[in-house]
Amino acid sequence: MEATIEVTGLRKRFGSVLALDGMTFMVEPGQVTGFVGPNGAGKSTTMRVVLGLDAADAGTALIGGQPYASLRHPLSCLGSLLDAGALQPSRSARNHLLWLAHSQGLGAGRVDEVASLVGLGAAVRRKAGGYSLGMRQRLGIAAALLGDPPVLMFDEPFNGMDPEGIVWMRGFLRSLAAEGRAVLVSSHLMSELQDTADHLVVVGRGLVIADTSVAELIAAASADRVTVRTSARDQAMTVLARAGAEVAATGPDLLTVSGLSSERIVVLLSGNSVPFAEVSAHRASLEEAYMELTRDAVEFRAEAAS
Repeated sequence: MEATIEVTGLRKRFGSVLALDGMTFMVEPGQVTGFVGPNGAGKSTTMRVVLGLDAADAGTALIGGQPYASLRHPLSCLGSLLDAGALQPSRSARNHLLWLAHSQGLGAGRVDEVASLVGLGAAVRRKAGGYSLGMRQRLGIAAALLGDPPVLMFDEPFNGMDPEGIVWMRGFLRSLAAEGRAVLVSSHLMSELQDTADHLVVVGRGLVIADTSVAELIAAASADRVTVRTSARDQAMTVLARAGAEVAATGPDLLTVSGLSSERIVVLLSGNSVPFAEVSAHRASLEEAYMELTRDAVEFRAEAAS
């Protein structure tokens, strides 16, 4: 089957709450697609609709062109991890995987293969109820991989991972995409997605705000800003403002400049004998780009700490 998730015009209301308001995007094969947005933006509801756990009021969610409910062997088409705690705590991790495998006609050999792949090791024979959150995440990912599906969907897979686990997760997600799979990852950890995702779908209030590559999103947020470090801050601000730049002091010896290239700034400062230690094009982080995009879509905002 084609390795895609296609979400078109999804609408979903829970009583007076409009959770999805025309959600539309495509998850393509061969890349990791980050699925991000504030709490209440509709991410979890969208994934539940994709899996047939919630019914949409309107619109469609298709895996390889088919709704999940019509898939004869769903684990061989779409593997998912929405809740790492969805397991029987008194059952061993291996028996948990065996139960899922048998439901799809898969053998014990595949269970041992995926358990090894995610690093469960000898712990696979321990009761899953005694697992840490990070180990439960690994178990959930093993379950998602049982059917060797072309499409994978993970909700907050970095949660509970120790530093080694986070590094492993980054490389593992990229390796799955490199095999030609479509990988959708929901996360609030922008720093991890910046190093992992190729594409990003940003949502807010049940709608898609941005659907673009991570590189393009960061480039747009970076704009034409230049960072200048100088011991003569006031003098530098005067020279650059006179040349038509917008200049903001962002530290005792730091300026953020818009409207002039790095090269032009160097010429102006040198020509006016203004000392400087650094002139560099500003590169926004994914977190900065995300915060700018979603600032009007945050529904649950705490008061600033005093």
